[in-house]
Amino acid sequence: MSLRVRTTALVAVVAAVLLLGGALALESVLRHRLTESADDLARSRVADLLTLAGTGDLPTTLVNVTDDSVVQVVDDTGRVVAASANATGAAPLTDEPATGGLHVAQVTGPDDRETEQYRLWSATGPAAGGGRVRAYVGTSLESVREATASLRAGLRVGVPVVWLLLVLAAWLLLGRALRRLDRIRAEVDTITEAYPSRRVGTSGRDDEVGRLATTMNRMLDRLEGASERQRRFVADVSHDLGSPLTAQRTQLEVAMAHPADVDEAELRRDLLAHVTEMEALVGDLLFVVTEDERPRVHEPLDLEDLVLEEAARVRRLGDLSVDTSGVSAAPVRGDATELRRLVRNLLENAAAHAGSTVTLRAAVEDGSVVLDVVDDGPGVPPGQEEAVFERFHRGDAARSRRGSGLGLAIARTVAHRHGGTLVVVAGPVGAHFRLVLPAENALP
Repeated sequence: MSLRVRTTALVAVVAAVLLLGGALALESVLRHRLTESADDLARSRVADLLTLAGTGDLPTTLVNVTDDSVVQVVDDTGRVVAASANATGAAPLTDEPATGGLHVAQVTGPDDRETEQYRLWSATGPAAGGGRVRAYVGTSLESVREATASLRAGLRVGVPVVWLLLVLAAWLLLGRALRRLDRIRAEVDTITEAYPSRRVGTSGRDDEVGRLATTMNRMLDRLEGASERQRRFVADVSHDLGSPLTAQRTQLEVAMAHPADVDEAELRRDLLAHVTEMEALVGDLLFVVTEDERPRVHEPLDLEDLVLEEAARVRRLGDLSVDTSGVSAAPVRGDATELRRLVRNLLENAAAHAGSTVTLRAAVEDGSVVLDVVDDGPGVPPGQEEAVFERFHRGDAARSRRGSGLGLAIARTVAHRHGGTLVVVAGPVGAHFRLVLPAENALP
Protein backbone atom coordinates (compact mmCIF):
# COMPACT_ATOMS: atom_id res chain seq x y z
CA MET A 1 0.00 0.00 0.00
CA SER A 2 1.43 3.35 -1.03
CA LEU A 3 2.19 6.21 1.32
CA ARG A 4 -0.48 8.28 -0.38
CA VAL A 5 -3.16 5.68 0.28
CA ARG A 6 -2.07 5.10 3.89
CA THR A 7 -1.92 8.80 4.68
CA THR A 8 -5.27 9.51 3.01
CA ALA A 9 -6.85 6.64 4.95
CA LEU A 10 -5.45 8.06 8.18
CA VAL A 11 -6.79 11.52 7.30
CA ALA A 12 -10.18 9.94 6.54
CA VAL A 13 -10.34 8.19 9.91
CA VAL A 14 -9.18 11.22 11.87
CA ALA A 15 -11.53 13.55 9.98
CA ALA A 16 -14.47 11.16 10.56
CA VAL A 17 -13.78 10.98 14.30
CA LEU A 18 -13.36 14.75 14.59
CA LEU A 19 -16.43 15.58 12.51
CA LEU A 20 -18.66 13.08 14.32
CA GLY A 21 -17.37 14.25 17.67
CA GLY A 22 -17.90 17.86 16.64
CA ALA A 23 -21.43 17.15 15.43
CA LEU A 24 -22.37 15.42 18.68
CA ALA A 25 -20.81 18.23 20.71
CA LEU A 26 -22.63 20.86 18.63
CA GLU A 27 -25.96 19.14 19.12
CA SER A 28 -25.35 18.84 22.85
CA VAL A 29 -24.35 22.50 23.15
CA LEU A 30 -27.40 23.63 21.17
CA ARG A 31 -29.74 21.58 23.37
CA HIS A 32 -28.07 22.92 26.51
CA ARG A 33 -28.16 26.53 25.32
CA LEU A 34 -31.84 26.36 24.26
CA THR A 35 -32.84 24.72 27.54
CA GLU A 36 -30.81 27.22 29.56
CA SER A 37 -32.32 30.18 27.71
CA ALA A 38 -35.86 28.84 28.23
CA ASP A 39 -35.10 28.23 31.92
CA ASP A 40 -33.89 31.81 32.39
CA LEU A 41 -37.07 33.13 30.79
CA ALA A 42 -39.29 30.79 32.83
CA ARG A 43 -37.68 31.73 36.13
CA SER A 44 -38.07 35.42 35.30
CA ARG A 45 -41.76 34.87 34.39
CA VAL A 46 -42.36 33.02 37.67
CA ALA A 47 -40.95 35.95 39.62
CA ASP A 48 -43.14 38.40 37.67
CA LEU A 49 -46.30 36.35 38.33
CA LEU A 50 -45.62 36.18 42.05
CA THR A 51 -45.10 39.95 42.11
CA LEU A 52 -48.47 40.54 40.35
CA ALA A 53 -50.20 38.11 42.69
CA GLY A 54 -48.79 39.91 45.72
CA THR A 55 -50.00 43.34 44.48
CA GLY A 56 -53.43 42.10 43.37
CA ASP A 57 -52.78 42.99 39.75
CA LEU A 58 -52.78 39.39 38.47
CA PRO A 59 -55.19 39.03 35.50
CA THR A 60 -57.30 35.94 35.09
CA THR A 61 -56.09 35.30 31.58
CA LEU A 62 -52.36 35.67 31.12
CA VAL A 63 -51.17 37.10 27.82
CA ASN A 64 -47.74 37.58 26.27
CA VAL A 65 -47.20 33.84 26.46
CA THR A 66 -45.62 32.07 23.50
CA ASP A 67 -47.21 29.08 21.81
CA ASP A 68 -44.49 26.86 23.29
CA SER A 69 -45.27 27.88 26.88
CA VAL A 70 -48.00 27.24 29.44
CA VAL A 71 -48.65 29.34 32.58
CA GLN A 72 -50.86 28.80 35.66
CA VAL A 73 -51.23 30.39 39.06
CA VAL A 74 -52.86 28.15 41.68
CA ASP A 75 -53.96 29.23 45.18
CA ASP A 76 -53.44 27.22 48.31
CA THR A 77 -56.85 25.51 47.83
CA GLY A 78 -55.80 24.08 44.45
CA ARG A 79 -57.94 26.51 42.41
CA VAL A 80 -56.49 27.95 39.21
CA VAL A 81 -56.73 31.72 39.65
CA ALA A 82 -54.91 32.67 36.45
CA ALA A 83 -53.77 30.83 33.33
CA SER A 84 -52.53 31.30 29.81
CA ALA A 85 -55.03 30.92 26.98
CA ASN A 86 -53.89 27.35 26.20
CA ALA A 87 -54.45 26.29 29.83
CA THR A 88 -57.68 28.18 30.61
CA GLY A 89 -60.26 25.83 32.16
CA ALA A 90 -57.72 23.07 32.58
CA ALA A 91 -56.89 21.38 35.84
CA PRO A 92 -53.74 22.41 37.68
CA LEU A 93 -50.59 21.24 35.93
CA THR A 94 -49.52 19.42 39.11
CA ASP A 95 -51.04 18.64 42.45
CA GLU A 96 -48.07 20.16 44.20
CA PRO A 97 -49.19 22.31 47.16
CA ALA A 98 -48.59 26.05 47.23
CA THR A 99 -45.56 25.68 49.44
CA GLY A 100 -41.83 25.39 48.94
CA GLY A 101 -39.24 27.31 46.99
CA LEU A 102 -38.18 27.46 43.35
CA HIS A 103 -38.51 24.05 41.74
CA VAL A 104 -38.30 22.49 38.28
CA ALA A 105 -39.97 19.33 37.01
CA GLN A 106 -40.97 17.71 33.74
CA VAL A 107 -44.73 17.31 33.33
CA THR A 108 -47.39 16.69 30.69
CA GLY A 109 -49.70 19.64 30.19
CA PRO A 110 -52.37 21.01 27.84
CA ASP A 111 -51.55 22.60 24.50
CA ASP A 112 -54.85 23.68 22.98
CA ARG A 113 -56.43 20.38 21.98
CA GLU A 114 -53.31 18.35 22.53
CA THR A 115 -50.93 17.58 25.36
CA GLU A 116 -47.31 18.48 25.47
CA GLN A 117 -44.21 17.75 27.53
CA TYR A 118 -43.15 20.80 29.52
CA ARG A 119 -40.16 21.72 31.58
CA LEU A 120 -42.08 23.32 34.46
CA TRP A 121 -40.64 25.90 36.83
CA SER A 122 -42.63 26.86 39.94
CA ALA A 123 -42.34 28.95 43.08
CA THR A 124 -44.60 30.06 45.94
CA GLY A 125 -45.46 33.58 47.09
CA PRO A 126 -48.11 35.51 49.08
CA ALA A 127 -51.47 36.51 47.54
CA ALA A 128 -52.95 40.04 47.86
CA GLY A 129 -56.10 38.86 49.63
CA GLY A 130 -54.24 36.57 51.98
CA GLY A 131 -53.03 33.03 51.66
CA ARG A 132 -50.42 31.85 49.21
CA VAL A 133 -50.30 31.06 45.53
CA ARG A 134 -47.92 29.00 43.41
CA ALA A 135 -46.91 30.18 39.94
CA TYR A 136 -46.12 27.63 37.23
CA VAL A 137 -44.35 28.46 33.97
CA GLY A 138 -43.70 25.58 31.60
CA THR A 139 -41.64 25.60 28.40
CA SER A 140 -42.36 22.99 25.78
CA LEU A 141 -39.55 20.50 25.19
CA GLU A 142 -40.84 20.08 21.65
CA SER A 143 -39.17 23.30 20.53
CA VAL A 144 -35.81 22.04 21.80
CA ARG A 145 -36.36 18.68 20.12
CA GLU A 146 -37.36 20.32 16.86
CA ALA A 147 -34.32 22.63 16.87
CA THR A 148 -31.90 19.79 17.62
CA ALA A 149 -33.66 17.56 15.06
CA SER A 150 -33.27 20.28 12.43
CA LEU A 151 -29.58 20.64 13.30
CA ARG A 152 -29.15 16.87 13.21
CA ALA A 153 -30.75 16.69 9.77
CA GLY A 154 -28.36 19.36 8.50
CA LEU A 155 -25.37 17.59 10.01
CA ARG A 156 -26.37 14.30 8.42
CA VAL A 157 -25.88 15.95 5.07
CA GLY A 158 -23.12 18.40 5.92
CA VAL A 159 -20.77 16.08 7.83
CA PRO A 160 -20.44 13.49 5.02
CA VAL A 161 -19.98 16.26 2.44
CA VAL A 162 -17.29 17.98 4.51
CA TRP A 163 -15.65 14.60 5.19
CA LEU A 164 -15.55 13.77 1.49
CA LEU A 165 -14.13 17.21 0.67
CA LEU A 166 -11.42 16.80 3.31
CA VAL A 167 -10.47 13.34 2.08
CA LEU A 168 -10.42 14.54 -1.53
CA ALA A 169 -8.29 17.56 -0.60
CA ALA A 170 -5.88 15.33 1.32
CA TRP A 171 -5.65 12.94 -1.65
CA LEU A 172 -4.95 15.75 -4.11
CA LEU A 173 -2.47 17.61 -1.89
CA LEU A 174 -0.59 14.42 -1.05
CA GLY A 175 -0.48 13.49 -4.70
CA ARG A 176 0.95 16.87 -5.58
CA ALA A 177 3.59 16.71 -2.84
CA LEU A 178 4.51 13.09 -3.60
CA ARG A 179 4.84 13.85 -7.30
CA ARG A 180 7.56 16.34 -6.37
CA LEU A 181 9.20 13.67 -4.21
CA ASP A 182 8.96 11.16 -7.07
CA ARG A 183 10.62 13.70 -9.36
CA ILE A 184 13.45 14.14 -6.85
CA ARG A 185 13.80 10.35 -6.55
CA ALA A 186 13.92 9.96 -10.32
CA GLU A 187 16.52 12.71 -10.68
CA VAL A 188 18.68 11.25 -7.91
CA ASP A 189 18.43 7.85 -9.58
CA THR A 190 20.03 9.27 -12.73
CA ILE A 191 23.08 10.55 -10.84
CA THR A 192 25.83 7.99 -11.33
CA GLU A 193 29.61 7.97 -11.42
CA ALA A 194 29.39 8.90 -15.08
CA TYR A 195 27.40 12.07 -14.27
CA PRO A 196 28.47 13.06 -10.74
CA SER A 197 27.79 16.76 -11.27
CA ARG A 198 24.04 16.37 -11.85
CA ARG A 199 21.82 17.91 -9.21
CA VAL A 200 18.17 17.80 -8.19
CA GLY A 201 16.03 20.56 -9.63
CA THR A 202 14.49 22.89 -7.06
CA SER A 203 11.12 24.59 -7.47
CA GLY A 204 12.16 27.63 -5.49
CA ARG A 205 9.51 26.94 -2.85
CA ASP A 206 10.58 27.26 0.76
CA ASP A 207 8.64 24.25 1.98
CA GLU A 208 9.55 20.78 3.22
CA VAL A 209 9.99 19.32 -0.27
CA GLY A 210 11.96 22.34 -1.47
CA ARG A 211 14.26 22.13 1.56
CA LEU A 212 14.64 18.39 0.95
CA ALA A 213 15.81 19.08 -2.60
CA THR A 214 18.30 21.67 -1.33
CA THR A 215 19.58 19.24 1.31
CA MET A 216 19.91 16.49 -1.31
CA ASN A 217 21.99 18.81 -3.48
CA ARG A 218 24.28 19.65 -0.57
CA MET A 219 24.66 15.93 0.15
CA LEU A 220 25.46 15.27 -3.51
CA ASP A 221 28.07 18.05 -3.39
CA ARG A 222 29.68 16.34 -0.41
CA LEU A 223 29.57 12.94 -2.09
CA GLU A 224 31.10 14.34 -5.28
CA GLY A 225 33.81 16.02 -3.22
CA ALA A 226 34.47 12.79 -1.31
CA SER A 227 34.62 10.84 -4.56
CA GLU A 228 37.04 13.34 -6.03
CA ARG A 229 39.20 13.21 -2.91
CA GLN A 230 39.16 9.43 -3.08
CA ARG A 231 40.30 9.47 -6.70
CA ARG A 232 43.09 11.91 -5.84
CA PHE A 233 43.98 9.78 -2.84
CA VAL A 234 44.30 6.63 -4.98
CA ALA A 235 46.28 8.51 -7.62
CA ASP A 236 48.64 10.01 -5.05
CA VAL A 237 49.14 6.68 -3.28
CA SER A 238 49.85 4.98 -6.59
CA HIS A 239 52.34 7.68 -7.51
CA ASP A 240 54.08 7.74 -4.13
CA LEU A 241 54.34 3.96 -3.98
CA GLY A 242 55.35 3.75 -7.61
CA SER A 243 58.26 6.21 -7.32
CA PRO A 244 60.42 4.18 -4.86
CA LEU A 245 59.47 0.94 -6.61
CA THR A 246 60.59 2.37 -9.95
CA ALA A 247 63.83 3.63 -8.42
CA GLN A 248 64.54 0.22 -6.88
CA ARG A 249 63.77 -1.57 -10.13
CA THR A 250 66.07 0.77 -12.06
CA GLN A 251 68.94 0.28 -9.60
CA LEU A 252 68.52 -3.49 -9.66
CA GLU A 253 68.38 -3.62 -13.46
CA VAL A 254 71.56 -1.49 -13.72
CA ALA A 255 73.27 -3.71 -11.13
CA MET A 256 72.32 -6.85 -13.06
CA ALA A 257 73.42 -5.37 -16.39
CA HIS A 258 76.74 -4.05 -15.07
CA PRO A 259 77.60 -6.06 -11.95
CA ALA A 260 81.27 -5.05 -12.05
CA ASP A 261 80.40 -1.35 -11.73
CA VAL A 262 78.08 -1.76 -8.73
CA ASP A 263 79.04 -0.59 -5.27
CA GLU A 264 77.15 -3.19 -3.25
CA ALA A 265 77.28 -1.22 0.01
CA GLU A 266 75.87 1.87 -1.70
CA LEU A 267 73.20 -0.23 -3.45
CA ARG A 268 72.09 -1.74 -0.15
CA ARG A 269 71.93 1.71 1.44
CA ASP A 270 69.85 3.08 -1.44
CA LEU A 271 67.48 0.09 -1.42
CA LEU A 272 67.10 0.35 2.35
CA ALA A 273 66.31 4.05 2.05
CA HIS A 274 63.62 3.32 -0.55
CA VAL A 275 62.16 0.53 1.60
CA THR A 276 62.15 2.86 4.61
CA GLU A 277 60.34 5.49 2.55
CA MET A 278 57.73 2.95 1.44
CA GLU A 279 57.37 1.65 4.98
CA ALA A 280 56.73 5.18 6.27
CA LEU A 281 54.15 5.79 3.54
CA VAL A 282 52.36 2.50 4.25
CA GLY A 283 52.38 3.30 7.97
CA ASP A 284 50.84 6.72 7.30
CA LEU A 285 48.23 5.17 5.02
CA LEU A 286 47.29 2.60 7.66
CA PHE A 287 46.93 5.37 10.23
CA VAL A 288 44.65 7.38 7.93
CA VAL A 289 42.49 4.37 7.01
CA THR A 290 42.10 3.06 10.56
CA GLU A 291 41.96 6.34 12.50
CA ASP A 292 38.25 5.87 13.37
CA GLU A 293 38.71 2.22 14.40
CA ARG A 294 41.54 2.63 16.89
CA PRO A 295 40.56 2.69 20.57
CA ARG A 296 41.10 5.92 22.49
CA VAL A 297 43.87 5.52 25.11
CA HIS A 298 44.23 8.52 27.41
CA GLU A 299 46.90 8.26 30.09
CA PRO A 300 48.97 10.94 31.84
CA LEU A 301 52.29 11.71 30.16
CA ASP A 302 54.73 14.56 29.69
CA LEU A 303 54.93 15.94 26.16
CA GLU A 304 58.38 17.30 27.05
CA ASP A 305 59.83 13.76 27.03
CA LEU A 306 58.45 13.01 23.57
CA VAL A 307 59.71 16.33 22.17
CA LEU A 308 63.23 15.86 23.54
CA GLU A 309 63.46 12.26 22.31
CA GLU A 310 62.31 13.18 18.80
CA ALA A 311 64.61 16.21 18.73
CA ALA A 312 67.59 13.94 19.57
CA ARG A 313 66.57 11.58 16.76
CA VAL A 314 66.43 14.44 14.23
CA ARG A 315 69.86 15.66 15.32
CA ARG A 316 71.35 12.22 14.65
CA LEU A 317 69.95 12.17 11.11
CA GLY A 318 71.93 15.19 9.90
CA ASP A 319 73.74 18.41 10.66
CA LEU A 320 70.54 20.37 11.41
CA SER A 321 70.50 22.48 14.58
CA VAL A 322 67.52 21.72 16.84
CA ASP A 323 67.05 24.24 19.65
CA THR A 324 65.18 22.75 22.63
CA SER A 325 66.12 25.37 25.21
CA GLY A 326 62.50 26.56 25.34
CA VAL A 327 61.08 23.09 26.09
CA SER A 328 59.78 22.63 29.63
CA ALA A 329 57.34 20.37 31.45
CA ALA A 330 54.13 19.89 29.44
CA PRO A 331 51.78 17.41 31.21
CA VAL A 332 48.96 16.11 29.05
CA ARG A 333 46.64 13.12 28.93
CA GLY A 334 46.58 11.05 25.78
CA ASP A 335 47.90 8.19 23.69
CA ALA A 336 51.70 8.18 23.82
CA THR A 337 52.06 6.43 20.46
CA GLU A 338 49.80 8.88 18.64
CA LEU A 339 51.32 11.94 20.30
CA ARG A 340 54.81 10.70 19.43
CA ARG A 341 53.71 10.37 15.80
CA LEU A 342 52.31 13.92 15.95
CA VAL A 343 55.57 15.37 17.32
CA ARG A 344 57.65 13.33 14.88
CA ASN A 345 55.62 14.50 11.88
CA LEU A 346 55.95 18.15 12.92
CA LEU A 347 59.73 17.80 13.42
CA GLU A 348 60.23 15.91 10.16
CA ASN A 349 58.23 18.55 8.31
CA ALA A 350 60.33 21.31 9.90
CA ALA A 351 63.58 19.43 9.19
CA ALA A 352 62.59 18.93 5.56
CA HIS A 353 62.05 22.66 5.02
CA ALA A 354 64.50 24.29 7.44
CA GLY A 355 67.57 26.08 6.23
CA SER A 356 69.71 25.33 9.25
CA THR A 357 67.71 25.57 12.47
CA VAL A 358 64.52 24.22 14.02
CA THR A 359 63.36 25.86 17.25
CA LEU A 360 61.10 24.05 19.70
CA ARG A 361 59.16 25.57 22.58
CA ALA A 362 56.83 23.71 24.95
CA ALA A 363 55.15 25.02 28.10
CA VAL A 364 51.87 25.28 29.98
CA GLU A 365 49.94 28.47 29.19
CA ASP A 366 46.52 29.34 30.63
CA GLY A 367 45.60 25.74 31.40
CA SER A 368 46.79 24.40 28.02
CA VAL A 369 49.97 22.80 26.78
CA VAL A 370 51.43 24.78 23.86
CA LEU A 371 54.07 23.33 21.53
CA ASP A 372 55.64 25.63 18.92
CA VAL A 373 57.71 24.17 16.06
CA VAL A 374 59.49 26.85 14.04
CA ASP A 375 61.89 26.42 11.12
CA ASP A 376 63.96 28.98 9.20
CA GLY A 377 62.94 27.70 5.79
CA PRO A 378 60.87 29.39 3.05
CA GLY A 379 57.69 29.23 5.18
CA VAL A 380 54.10 28.47 4.25
CA PRO A 381 52.92 30.45 1.20
CA PRO A 382 50.12 32.96 1.92
CA GLY A 383 46.68 31.41 1.50
CA GLN A 384 48.01 27.87 2.07
CA GLU A 385 47.66 27.88 5.88
CA GLU A 386 44.81 25.35 5.80
CA ALA A 387 45.76 23.55 2.59
CA VAL A 388 49.01 22.26 4.13
CA PHE A 389 46.91 20.04 6.42
CA GLU A 390 45.16 18.32 3.51
CA ARG A 391 46.19 14.78 2.64
CA PHE A 392 49.00 14.52 0.07
CA HIS A 393 49.37 18.28 -0.04
CA ARG A 394 52.82 19.54 -0.98
CA GLY A 395 53.93 23.12 -1.33
CA ASP A 396 55.46 24.88 -4.30
CA ALA A 397 58.93 24.37 -5.72
CA ALA A 398 60.51 26.17 -2.77
CA ARG A 399 59.28 23.44 -0.46
CA SER A 400 60.90 20.04 -0.37
CA ARG A 401 59.16 16.99 -1.73
CA ARG A 402 60.31 14.79 1.12
CA GLY A 403 57.66 12.78 2.92
CA SER A 404 54.37 11.21 1.97
CA GLY A 405 52.25 14.34 2.09
CA LEU A 406 50.27 12.85 4.97
CA GLY A 407 52.36 13.99 7.93
CA LEU A 408 50.61 17.26 8.72
CA ALA A 409 47.15 15.78 8.01
CA ILE A 410 47.89 13.00 10.51
CA ALA A 411 49.27 15.50 13.03
CA ARG A 412 46.09 17.58 12.94
CA THR A 413 43.93 14.42 13.19
CA VAL A 414 45.82 13.35 16.33
CA ALA A 415 45.47 16.86 17.79
CA HIS A 416 41.71 16.79 17.24
CA ARG A 417 41.45 13.27 18.70
CA HIS A 418 43.04 14.66 21.87
CA GLY A 419 40.74 17.69 22.09
CA GLY A 420 43.37 20.11 20.77
CA THR A 421 44.21 22.23 17.75
CA LEU A 422 47.07 22.50 15.27
CA VAL A 423 47.43 25.66 13.20
CA VAL A 424 49.92 27.68 11.21
CA VAL A 425 51.02 30.88 12.94
CA ALA A 426 52.03 33.80 10.75
CA GLY A 427 55.64 34.88 11.20
CA PRO A 428 58.31 36.95 9.48
CA VAL A 429 60.58 34.01 8.59
CA GLY A 430 60.05 30.31 8.10
CA ALA A 431 57.10 28.14 9.06
CA HIS A 432 55.59 28.23 12.54
CA PHE A 433 53.23 25.42 13.65
CA ARG A 434 51.46 25.66 17.01
CA LEU A 435 49.92 22.69 18.82
CA VAL A 436 47.54 23.35 21.74
CA LEU A 437 46.37 20.49 23.96
CA PRO A 438 44.43 20.42 27.25
CA ALA A 439 46.91 20.29 30.15
CA GLU A 440 46.93 17.47 32.72
CA ASN A 441 47.14 19.13 36.14
CA ALA A 442 48.82 16.28 37.98
CA LEU A 443 51.22 13.60 36.71
CA PRO A 444 51.51 10.30 38.63
